[in-house]
Amino acid sequence: MAFSRFPTSLTDAGFLLRRGLGLIRRGWASLRSRGWRATWERTRLQLQPTPRVPPPALYLPEDAPFAPFVVAGAVAETEAAPVASLVIPVYNAFAHTLACLRALAAHPPAITFEVIVVDDGSGDDTAAALPRIGGVRYRRRAQNGGFIAACNDGAAMARGEYLVFLNNDTVPQPGWLDALIAAFAEDARIGLVGAQLLYPDGRLQEAGGVVFADGSAWNYGKFASPDDPRYAYARDCDYASGAAIAIPRALFAELGGFDTRYAPAYYEDTDLAFAVRAAGKRTVYCPASRVVHVEGVSAGTDTNVGMKAYQVRNRDVFAAHRREALAAQLPPNTVPTPALLHRAQKQILIVDAQTPRPDHDSGSLRLANLMRLLREEGAHVVFVPAYGHRSEPYAQRLQHAGVEVWHDPFLGKLPAWLREHGPRFDAAMVSRHYIAHDLMPLLRRHAPRAKRIFDTVDLHYLRERRGAEVAGDAALARSAERTRALELATIAQADITLVVSEIERELLRTDAPNARVDVLSNLHRIAGPGEPFAHRRDVVFVGGFRHPPNVDAVRWFVDEVWPNAHARLPDVRFHCIGSDTPPEIEALAARPGVLVHGHVADIDPYMRGARIAVAPLRYGAGVKGKVNLSMAHGQPVVATACAVEGMHLRDGIDALVADDPQAFADALVRLYEDEALWTEIARNGIDSVARHFSLDAARDTVRRVFFAS
Repeated sequence: MAFSRFPTSLTDAGFLLRRGLGLIRRGWASLRSRGWRATWERTRLQLQPTPRVPPPALYLPEDAPFAPFVVAGAVAETEAAPVASLVIPVYNAFAHTLACLRALAAHPPAITFEVIVVDDGSGDDTAAALPRIGGVRYRRRAQNGGFIAACNDGAAMARGEYLVFLNNDTVPQPGWLDALIAAFAEDARIGLVGAQLLYPDGRLQEAGGVVFADGSAWNYGKFASPDDPRYAYARDCDYASGAAIAIPRALFAELGGFDTRYAPAYYEDTDLAFAVRAAGKRTVYCPASRVVHVEGVSAGTDTNVGMKAYQVRNRDVFAAHRREALAAQLPPNTVPTPALLHRAQKQILIVDAQTPRPDHDSGSLRLANLMRLLREEGAHVVFVPAYGHRSEPYAQRLQHAGVEVWHDPFLGKLPAWLREHGPRFDAAMVSRHYIAHDLMPLLRRHAPRAKRIFDTVDLHYLRERRGAEVAGDAALARSAERTRALELATIAQADITLVVSEIERELLRTDAPNARVDVLSNLHRIAGPGEPFAHRRDVVFVGGFRHPPNVDAVRWFVDEVWPNAHARLPDVRFHCIGSDTPPEIEALAARPGVLVHGHVADIDPYMRGARIAVAPLRYGAGVKGKVNLSMAHGQPVVATACAVEGMHLRDGIDALVADDPQAFADALVRLYEDEALWTEIARNGIDSVARHFSLDAARDTVRRVFFAS
């Protein structure tokens, strides 16, 4: 989708001007606080050109003469029941059946599965060749009965927990089955899952189906790019094509299988989806499961002749059978859009500088969990990175979780995108003042019914002011006052402002007395106690180094605290973990007992296995995610008063708090050696996260801010 590159109003032009001036100002401030290397890297990421989106790389097996082979991983009838039973109905077209089975053999799934091929009376090489393929349970019907009869026969033979119906003219892509079945674990209400169907040239064939009030249907996204944000996220759909769908075997039996009123074929998959919903379950489109489908191999594409003619007849049968449910569907000839598909939900826009990376920084983890919480509350969430860049694998993870994520080249300029999409939103939250200050006028113009929410993440001017005080830098102090003016101006434009602590809300009672301010703090899921005291060792710090307070904290700790502590704990190591590690932090690895790891994709072993976490921040604002993260893993924390500000933590009960280097070292050594104290603080820390920083703790605030009128 292309948008105009030129602003069409003074509001849009003002946005572009403010953004340009803001980039210059932030670049100068970054030079002073981060240095030229880090500033250049941040600028390069924001200004890099947007790559064109190529078609997906698809696996298509070689067209080679038939020779016997084995579908690796498929369980035999005599083995234990598998997780999934693949039912493949076939009628002639052996070359396509062969390609399908070769694809299954080339990339077997991780879950256990069986393959059931039901031959509906083929007259080609099918009957002679299929019994020679290992790992396939082959059944030949006495006479041709059509797609519905063949599928129901295969289902009767199945032993798996889930039935997976797969057309023989498909080429399932690597990982397709694991993704299809994994979708059921996301929500116990999911009853039917459909794959993303692609043409062999990589174009989209179907991203879930849309059914109109007259019973007619639409293959949503047909011929588009599978990367188009409108089609790349998981969502409830009206139906999913029977070419590749999964359903619990017990539910399929409860519903009576594919309804024979549609025999021999067509509309049975559509009716099944409606039956699933009538039973209180969801029908979901799963873009993580990709399947190439050569459309029309068995029945052709002409609805006037042959088997395909049943599609026209069965539409009337379906419309009569599901008349009551169809009354709630879109009118015929409507062009489906995300706004219409989610018309029954609250639609919420979230904008931040970039796609959240929960394994890199606490702000990202908070935002990702907020979007999860909004979805749990029934909202449809749309996320837009303000600078348009698609950050992988993070954007795709959000899409597969059900978030509609827009990015370049589909996004284009934000003013144009908001002109088209803004009217659908009930609420719009923008994070960080340097993004929100530019966007608030656009939201007022293009999203007139949306509640405008400014998420401070932390009060930047408070953090900058404290940093200037620690550094004794008058220029940084002046920069902090400029940030204060911008942040307060943004607060004045917002309907609601979110802060992460009561301390920041109290500050805004003085600095912005007319603003509506609410507290939405860090959001964490309780990971559990981890390893016990005796099985843990070492000390850990976690924090991204694009954040200047973290650089200062680690330098201070290694220079002033660690030599004292390490002298008393010579076998203990200090693990420093964080992305964007600058040279001055890397150089600390030369100190005794210090290990600098940089970014670690999976920090769970350090959270579960390190005995103590440290948070030696000397300045900052907001609530520190690194402290919450450790506490949620049952890992006690030694921290400065700044690091635990606004976190409801009691010194000596929930954490140990010290600001003086000697006191900090004493607290670290004491906690490292005292198992009883360690155990008490670990337990209290988990309780504190559950009370103040869990998703459930934030649920009432989220309902009040995003859902209340």
